[in-house]
Amino acid sequence: MGAETLLKNGEARVQLDPKVPLILGLQPAALIDHVARVDGSLFDQIPGERGGSIPVAMEELEHILSELKRHVLASADDSSPMKTMAGGSVANTIRGLSSGFGVNCGMIGAYGDDEQGQLFACNMNTSGVNVSRLRKKKGPTAQCVCLVDAFGNRTMRPCLATAVKVQGDELTKGDFSGSKWLVMRFGAFNLEVIQAAIRIAKQQGVSVSLDLASFEMVRNFRVPLQQLLESGDIDLCFANEDEATELLRWAVVTLGSNGCIAKLGKEIVQVPAIGEAKAVDATGAGDLFASGFLYGLVKGLSLEECCKVGSCSGGSVIRSLGGEVTPENWQWMYKQMQRKGLSLPDIRN
Repeated sequence: MGAETLLKNGEARVQLDPKVPLILGLQPAALIDHVARVDGSLFDQIPGERGGSIPVAMEELEHILSELKRHVLASADDSSPMKTMAGGSVANTIRGLSSGFGVNCGMIGAYGDDEQGQLFACNMNTSGVNVSRLRKKKGPTAQCVCLVDAFGNRTMRPCLATAVKVQGDELTKGDFSGSKWLVMRFGAFNLEVIQAAIRIAKQQGVSVSLDLASFEMVRNFRVPLQQLLESGDIDLCFANEDEATELLRWAVVTLGSNGCIAKLGKEIVQVPAIGEAKAVDATGAGDLFASGFLYGLVKGLSLEECCKVGSCSGGSVIRSLGGEVTPENWQWMYKQMQRKGLSLPDIRN
């Protein structure tokens, strides 16, 4: 038994209407990432400890951005030591599916009427993502400064509190109609919109994929998360905690440099990470793993093959800064897939 057992007579492989996204991503609030490789002295000037993610006010975010230029580390293999791009776990996954695998994808969410909001919509649209389901609202777009040290470790300072986002009562059947998969990331503060999206998606026959986000999120909001997982409405779960495999028939647990373990019913497979990948920045590794796995799923590949594609795509994004894969690293990924005898995308950059 493999991943193809989730398909109904090959239905998920066929896009009946080319205007309707095969896979949708729900990210309630658009997010812009400012990613830079910096020296250690900058961490002495910002609030909180090194590592992890601590919310900051807009004034503090602007202060960090103003200090970046004096602390950026030059890199011989990266012409852009600072990058600004559409961010967020779901956006990373959907952009990867579209630009690297040629899968017809769309985004549901909201962005502000500011420069950052326009950048988010433009970045996703340029990557081939259908942005017609994104709502433009009056107010600021969320931003996050992602600081990467010389060892590839990340420190994130997001500014989210005042950002615009889509609400559950704004979602419509038309947002989901005709699509096959909905990709989401668990967030306690977005629980209302997540629940609304799941309810409508199921009414429209759309399968639901949920990423468990982080150890902290799982630990601090275990009860509402368990209720979601035990509802029977989650078809696929990407996790970094082993508990998920006990709650679901179908789960994928990523293990960082040790690869991943995937479970479908009684079938369990373990696949190693791509050993040749050099980690410059781990941002987006799990998100792009999901891109590759979902590509394999809609192509009807086996469970093991889905994991191998995910391992290849996850390895591609850590070779440069940020959660967006460069054209050169997409080519690197295609070579890895070819070596493993995996199905290559019809559209390759």
